Amino acid sequence: MSDAIADKKEAYSISSVDNALNILEAFCELEGKVSLAHLSRILGMNKSQVFRYLATFEHRGYVKRDEKTGKYSLGISAYEMGQKSLSRMSLLIKAKPEMERLARDCDEAVYLAVPRNQDIFLLDMVNTTQVVSIMPLVGNHYPSSETAAGKAILAFCSANGGKESSRFSSCLGRELKSIRQGAAAVDQGAFGEGVASLAVPFFNGQRVVSGSLCIIGPEYRLTRERIADDLLPSLKKSGEAVSSKLGYFAPAYR
Repeated sequence: MSDAIADKKEAYSISSVDNALNILEAFCELEGKVSLAHLSRILGMNKSQVFRYLATFEHRGYVKRDEKTGKYSLGISAYEMGQKSLSRMSLLIKAKPEMERLARDCDEAVYLAVPRNQDIFLLDMVNTTQVVSIMPLVGNHYPSSETAAGKAILAFCSANGGKESSRFSSCLGRELKSIRQGAAAVDQGAFGEGVASLAVPFFNGQRVVSGSLCIIGPEYRLTRERIADDLLPSLKKSGEAVSSKLGYFAPAYR
């Protein structure tokens, strides 16, 4: 996007809508119930202004107020909108069957990660039936450069003409090159102590990396041997299947 187009779009933006969206996005980032004072402080808005927005959201069901504490949380209308949006997204519709098949075959949690600025966003998941499992992480953001799911995406972004490689440290640059060669990334501890993950990218019809499929589970189950012999071949197969559904028909990992 050129600077002129960006400036034009910014000129068309409506400050009241920006404020409303900032408030809703704050609820998505914060855990639990939030006080008016806390919202006002983190957003840099005065309390009366934030209160007016919250009153409107509450009337429409997008937030709800706890009568005892006076704190706010997202309401049912926000969840309904989110679920309707997710159910209609082409990527989710195409990826979900592969995620379900992979989770069933491997009996580990499978996540769909997409890039968002410098982070990855865990958009969807299919959980494991194992008694010991990792708390669901769907809906969370993580730094791309610190997670297998993010590095699997970065490795192939930086391969697009080499234009982005200068952004990375030499150490990370070498790791991304290794990931491109093996078409997979593995990490331990990025999602929490004792948690391991492995990820592969998937591509769209324009040969651009669109996201990654990621298996996340306890380190004691995701051993090096199991990853190499069982999990990674299955994960790559699913990643290629998602890519083909998005219009990318070349072998993604060979």
